[in-house]
Amino acid sequence: MGTAACGAVGRTGPLPRDHGHLAALEGSYGYLRQFTPQVLEAVTFAGGTAAAGLLEAVQILQELNATGARKVPEDAPTGFVPARWCGYLETAAKTGNITAYRHYWELCTLLALRDGLRTGDVFVPGSRRYCDPAAYLLTPDTWADQRVEFCRLVGKPVGPDAALAQVQDELHTALAGLEQTLAEGDGPVRLDEAGELVISPLSAEDVPAEAVALKAELTEMLPFAPIVSLLIELDKRTGFLDCFTHAGGRQTRSTELKRNLIAVLISGSTNLGLTRMADACGISYDILAWTAEWYVREETLRAANLALTGYHRKLPLTPVFGTGTLSSSDGQRFPTRGKSVTARALSRYFAHEGLSTYTHVTDQHTTYGTKIIVATKREAHYVLDEILGNATDIPITEHATDTHGVTLVNFALFDLLGLQLSPRIRDLGKITLYRTGQKSETESVFPLAGPLLTRRCNLDLIAGHYDELLRLAGSLKFGHATASLLVGKLSASGRQNALAAALKEYGALRRTIYAARYLADPAYRRKISRQLNKGVSRPALKRDVLYAPCRDYPGPPPATTNRTGLVPHARHERRGDLDNGILRPGCGIDAPDRAAHR
Repeated sequence: MGTAACGAVGRTGPLPRDHGHLAALEGSYGYLRQFTPQVLEAVTFAGGTAAAGLLEAVQILQELNATGARKVPEDAPTGFVPARWCGYLETAAKTGNITAYRHYWELCTLLALRDGLRTGDVFVPGSRRYCDPAAYLLTPDTWADQRVEFCRLVGKPVGPDAALAQVQDELHTALAGLEQTLAEGDGPVRLDEAGELVISPLSAEDVPAEAVALKAELTEMLPFAPIVSLLIELDKRTGFLDCFTHAGGRQTRSTELKRNLIAVLISGSTNLGLTRMADACGISYDILAWTAEWYVREETLRAANLALTGYHRKLPLTPVFGTGTLSSSDGQRFPTRGKSVTARALSRYFAHEGLSTYTHVTDQHTTYGTKIIVATKREAHYVLDEILGNATDIPITEHATDTHGVTLVNFALFDLLGLQLSPRIRDLGKITLYRTGQKSETESVFPLAGPLLTRRCNLDLIAGHYDELLRLAGSLKFGHATASLLVGKLSASGRQNALAAALKEYGALRRTIYAARYLADPAYRRKISRQLNKGVSRPALKRDVLYAPCRDYPGPPPATTNRTGLVPHARHERRGDLDNGILRPGCGIDAPDRAAHR
């Protein structure tokens, strides 16, 4: 830690409000100076009125870098500095420590610039990721032409008055159900003597002995299927290997190409790698590397998965597991070896670096989306990506996640897109619930549930920005912007961003409606838990297939990870096909009645 840091923290005085965080960052000031002046000189930043002070500070910092001056001007803006860091600047100014003031002021400016780029308050003209937030939305003229069509597709009123009236009716209906549940007083959801909400875990479901016997019987009937034989048979049924086309457009395909493709897919899926696969199968490393380079790409992997998904949807047994309209998503973290632009250090999960895969699975066990994400990013930002980008014919209308996939922004966007977000929220009894009217009015109608609604929703804020909320959802629906990019920026935006504030307010109202329904209906709670358990079963299969001793991903991770997802998918499709053959009429098993317990 530098001398300025030691002086700011002080060994005898109290710790700063941030417990010395900025002082610790000051220890890396010399490292930052190796590249930040060049970045500020090369990149042009812009923003709205809310970022005026920050942009002025950036301009002053550019001038200081250009002239080599060390003293920060006395009139340099500091309004963007968080309150927890103001003490550093005040202490340095009082003691006359020009060096410390320059270090902390520059760090505050750079960190505020980083946060501004994340929220969209600051943007870079001409950039794709950090462009003007208005560029992510449909233009006003385009939106005017598509507004009515979008509202028809998602089932939303065009005007705010009708929309808010509809939402309030939903809230009252949900609260009525919760009121009835709380009135019983002895169920898993009840109020204690202090009026606090008590949510007991659901009891374990009783599995009929007949279902247990059926599972054992089916397990014995399933034949052993080597992965190679499985992929060969699936290719005969689906032709998924034909989806791996040459990157250069080459049309001729050698007779050994499918053999080589299968070897490449298995090498990535089992974590063997091309070198060990070449030793195991007798195909030279050069041939496997050439096949992987020219045929196994992101778009070919997606096309192959689509072929397998379409085949699985047509199996007669598939509807037994669910309707196909409910799905769930879950993340799984893997350590990596080598260098990768996606890998990040995360000591809680990795010894060195790792990445996350975020997978979407339907209630029919169909995997319709897998995305590689940075392990340090919130999973909630990526929940909508695969749902909106779903290239299959799976009609998803409801989606379940765990707590990691939940934000107020997601609750709002799901509803505005005509979808239902159904998460399993940790510590649900501690979240803030919203009401739409006066506290006394709500408690008079719902004497038990009403006191749980501790905050009033700002309906005027929602009504004033309702058209912009629809425009935002329409931009996602029609593919004008990526959901993860917008959700990340909106979630990071402060209350000064009126659109983000209105979206979060609407999301809080939708979360209240969902919580009331969830608590009032034990069957609904079990439905969500079952679906999340189905999603968890796929990572277990992936771990079984990833049997090579070193369970980490080589670089580059995107292609490797998608290859890892393909074979478990294929293995599951084959399992469903085998079950379908076993449960066909004439085998002595009544499939419709007994398979439902699996």
